[in-house]
Amino acid sequence: MADDDDLVLAAQTGDRGSFGRLYERYARMVHGLLLARIPAHDVDDLTQDVFIKAMGRLSTLRTRSRFGAWLAAIARNAANDYHRRSLPEAPLEDGDEANHPADPHAAADLNDAARVLDIIRSLPEAYRETLILRLVEGMTGPEIAARTGMTAGSVRVNLHRGMEQLREKLRTQARKQPDGEA
Repeated sequence: MADDDDLVLAAQTGDRGSFGRLYERYARMVHGLLLARIPAHDVDDLTQDVFIKAMGRLSTLRTRSRFGAWLAAIARNAANDYHRRSLPEAPLEDGDEANHPADPHAAADLNDAARVLDIIRSLPEAYRETLILRLVEGMTGPEIAARTGMTAGSVRVNLHRGMEQLREKLRTQARKQPDGEA
């Protein structure tokens, strides 16, 4: 299996297959970074946009070993641009049945997932990113470090502190809910 440096070099010379393998390695990271910052319904499209932008700018990458950190910066900037140009979203009406699953358990699971994602998004950025990469994208600590350019120690600390803050916010929210709701 080729390492990232070899794939980046090949992609810089026009090998689209190598860029495709870089996409396979980094798509979850980009998706997670964007999910931490923008509405979930726009994440897939913006993930594609980030890779299209990266492909066009690949010749500007000077240090091939920093591809992951470079790509993460493009993703963060794309999220910032998204917010600069986005209009406020109108809330969905409760009567819009097309947006509600028929299975009440599936609806409850979606509501729980959305609630937890909202709580994660309220955390400091460093914790938010690492938690989403770990919990939503399923990346391991070493994968997060390798893909984002962070040190393994920083990832461990951010995951630990982020989980502590997430647990505390979930406990606080659970105490505020009346009995019978979860």
